[in-house]
Amino acid sequence: MNEIESVTIIANGRIKPMTEEEEFSGSLLIKGSKISMIAKHPLMSSEFDETWARSTFQLDKDIKIKIIDAQGKLLLPGFIDAHCHVGIGEEIYQYEGDDLNEMTDPLTPEVRAIDGINPEDEGFRDARLGGITCVFSCPGSANVVGGTGVVLKTAGRVVEDMIVRDPAGLKIAFGENPKTVYGEQKKMPMTRMGTASLLRQVLVDAQNYKEKLELGKKDPDKAPERDLGMEMINLVLEKKMPLRAHAHRADDIMTAIRIAREFDVELVLDHCTEGHKIADIIKGYDYPAIVGPSLVNRAKVELKDKTFKTPGILAELGVKVAIMTDHSVTPIEHLPLCAALAVRSGMNEEEALKAITIWPAQIIGVAERVGSLEIGKDADLVIWNGNPLTLDSSTELVMIDGKIVKPE
Repeated sequence: MNEIESVTIIANGRIKPMTEEEEFSGSLLIKGSKISMIAKHPLMSSEFDETWARSTFQLDKDIKIKIIDAQGKLLLPGFIDAHCHVGIGEEIYQYEGDDLNEMTDPLTPEVRAIDGINPEDEGFRDARLGGITCVFSCPGSANVVGGTGVVLKTAGRVVEDMIVRDPAGLKIAFGENPKTVYGEQKKMPMTRMGTASLLRQVLVDAQNYKEKLELGKKDPDKAPERDLGMEMINLVLEKKMPLRAHAHRADDIMTAIRIAREFDVELVLDHCTEGHKIADIIKGYDYPAIVGPSLVNRAKVELKDKTFKTPGILAELGVKVAIMTDHSVTPIEHLPLCAALAVRSGMNEEEALKAITIWPAQIIGVAERVGSLEIGKDADLVIWNGNPLTLDSSTELVMIDGKIVKPE
């Protein structure tokens, strides 16, 4: 390890890695932005000095060491909000910072959340203080096809410093929102039938565009003009990113599944508010569900049967479930509270923790970097002074990419 100048050790914690391995006591060594080593040992009451550190992690004498004593407290990976609008739908600036929906056309696959993200949005700070270190932030649900979302760390001066995966999913929407927005404009879609037909047609258009691109490789004169929207949809057709389907009602969930199967594309069910009604059917198709926001009022008809029981019912049947805030619908720092309320409504506590760590990491396609405490993964971690699924617990230290972001 002579090639680096310093390392950080989180010592003497109760480590809950969120892998198949059970909680254990020990210490982590962080090299740069990554978890480099993990040592298991009994919790100790004595001071942790350099002699102990060098012996435990076999560190050369010229390596500088910073030791953070976790004092037997719980060490978890940073939490992940798999569906929110932090940075793109700012809370303070109602118009100036509202870049959620390009409501000029029901089909806007070419727009990218990355171009609307403001790293100075207060939501990022709230996320960090609450132990949320990674998010999927996406356009809103006004359009049938709303654009692409991005996976971000919740710390960074510019968005380029925060990106984990981009593009990370193509937002589509069913139900009330698109039909309300465009119905008021007296244009398609005014109905759920219209929404489905527009989505099918744009997928067919993308298939045709893809065929023309192949022809253009053989005969440049037959190549189509470049189309940014078709390029994004082609990434879906090639299974390089999923459709992220806003669907609350059971019938809308089934329409999303129907179309995904017709075009053989990957699908993530977002909101899935009535997923508990058809949990066995969702499991049969084996699509993941990102459930929420449940910590809201019944602002529209689609939410009449919302319940915190939904994630637990889905998880019990083996559906891969993540819990989300839809920030700023529910403030992002309340993600652990949403998981706690799901536990109170019957969800297994371990599953609830997985629903804000490793499962969302897998669903949004970044599990090779985040979601668990493992060697080689990003040093995104949180020291809690108690069980994060209880109201009397809070974050004491939050780290992103090996840098302490709380205390600030």
